[in-house]
Amino acid sequence: MSNPSQLFLLADHIKLSLLEWQRAHGLNPDDTSLSGDISRSFDQLRNGIASLEQESARLQQAGDQAGAQAITESLPALHKQFDELISQYQSLSNPSSNPPSDQDASDETDSANRSGRKSKTVRFSEAPRSPTQELFGRYTDDPNASSESMGYSDHASGLSNQQIHDYHSQILQEQDDHLDRLGESIGRQRELSMQIGDELESHMAILDEVDHVTNRHQSRLDRAKRALGRVAKSASDNKQMAIIFILIVILVLLIAILK
Repeated sequence: MSNPSQLFLLADHIKLSLLEWQRAHGLNPDDTSLSGDISRSFDQLRNGIASLEQESARLQQAGDQAGAQAITESLPALHKQFDELISQYQSLSNPSSNPPSDQDASDETDSANRSGRKSKTVRFSEAPRSPTQELFGRYTDDPNASSESMGYSDHASGLSNQQIHDYHSQILQEQDDHLDRLGESIGRQRELSMQIGDELESHMAILDEVDHVTNRHQSRLDRAKRALGRVAKSASDNKQMAIIFILIVILVLLIAILK
C-alpha cells in the first residue's frame, strides 16, 4: 500500500513530467513520447488514493482512529493535486492523446463502492493552472498551500525561457546587492565593535594608571604619618627634658635663696 508521502512525491513527479512534456511540445508539437508515461503515473496516483481510502476505512472499522485520521487528513490535499494535474494534462494534451477521463474515475469509484467503501468522485477544475506556475511557486511542506499565493509564479507565467532566465538573473542580482549591503553593515558593526574594544582597553589602561597613582600617594601618606609619629614622639621626649631642666633651675634658685 502506498503512503501519503509517496503519493505526494508521485504528484511532484507528474508535475515535472507535465512541464517536460510542455517544453517538448514547444519544440515538436507531434511528440507524444511522454504521454503514455504520464497516463500510467496518473493511474498509479489514482489507484494510490483509492488504496488510501480503503485503508482508512479498514482502520476505522478496526478501531484505529489515529491511523485513520492521519490518512484522512492527507486525502483532501491529494484529491486537490490530482484534480489540478488532470486539468493541466487535459489543457496540454492534443485530441489524439488519451488522458484519464471522468468515466475512468467513475468506474474506479463504482468498483471501490462495490468493495464496501465510500469514496469521493474525481472532479476536474475548470481553470487549470499552467505548469510554469506549478514549477516556479515557492516550495512548502504544506500540500494544502496554494502556489499562486507564494513565490513569484505570477511573474513567471507566460514568459519565455529567456525571459525567465533574465528574471532569475534579476532576482539573483537583487539578492547579491542585498547581501553586499548586509556585508557592509556587518563590516561597519565589526569596525564599531573594534573601536569600542579599543576604547575599553584605553579605559582599562587609565584605571590601571589611576590605581598606580593612588598606591603611590598612599605610600607617601604612610611615610608622612610615620614621620609625624616620630616628630610627636620627639616632642614628647623634649617636653619631659624641658620640665626636668626647669625643675633643676628652680631647685638651684631655692638653694641659693635659703643660704
